[in-house]
Amino acid sequence: MNFGVIIIGDEILSGKRADKHLTQAIGLLGARGLPLAYAHYVGDDPERITATLATAFASGDVVFSFGGIGATPDDHTRQCAARALGRALVLHPQARDLIWERMRDIARENKQSFEPDRQDNQHRLNMGMFPVDANIIPNQYNKIAGFSCEGAHGGAVHFVPGFPVMAWPMVEWVLDTQYSHCFNRVAWLEKSVIVMGAMEATLTPLMEEIERSHAVKVFSLPSVDHPTYGRHIELGVKGEAVVVDGAFMALRQGLERFACVFGPEIVRSAT
Repeated sequence: MNFGVIIIGDEILSGKRADKHLTQAIGLLGARGLPLAYAHYVGDDPERITATLATAFASGDVVFSFGGIGATPDDHTRQCAARALGRALVLHPQARDLIWERMRDIARENKQSFEPDRQDNQHRLNMGMFPVDANIIPNQYNKIAGFSCEGAHGGAVHFVPGFPVMAWPMVEWVLDTQYSHCFNRVAWLEKSVIVMGAMEATLTPLMEEIERSHAVKVFSLPSVDHPTYGRHIELGVKGEAVVVDGAFMALRQGLERFACVFGPEIVRSAT
């Protein structure tokens, strides 16, 4: 099962705000032994959002969508999700109750009476309008729920707000309550070496040979202006810790065929 993210908002693409969701999503998934397969950035354009969500629903992947689920004119995600699924938007009863609970809390904090029929309170109910058959994602920060919709082949798209303080705990809740069976608790390891004086094209046959003979992935990260090593390649292997050592040894032995200068070895681990 692949995991992806969609990050929505003109403020990200215009540079008014720096995106923090991508790095956090990588960390939340990585802590559970899950890699992020892809990320898409989309502005506040309903047609593009709808097309992006339609692809996500059809993919069979687990996708987290950040942003655009409020009730202001530039929030289109709820409506686009409904169009992508070919479903109607309806007021989710549990989301409605949570919105009312939040409004009562605010009224109480301000020593005011709660007026559910007041225009602004009625407008807030739009934040509970989700596609038919959606399930809510609880929001411990302010009780205004996100939502999830199933897609094809066992996948789903999970919609959370753009505010990190709300979104990140909601993503964790989804992962821990719905996808714990996917967690990879096997220790993973990366081993690499700095290689100077070689071209990627020259090393490619060796990389292919290592992948054929060992259950690892080989990676190559070239750099042209590193302050210490100058033009170089970080060449390495990654995979389950029990097989990485043998694959890396074979890689180092294979590199001896080339007239290379070697820098330090680098080890990165994760569980």
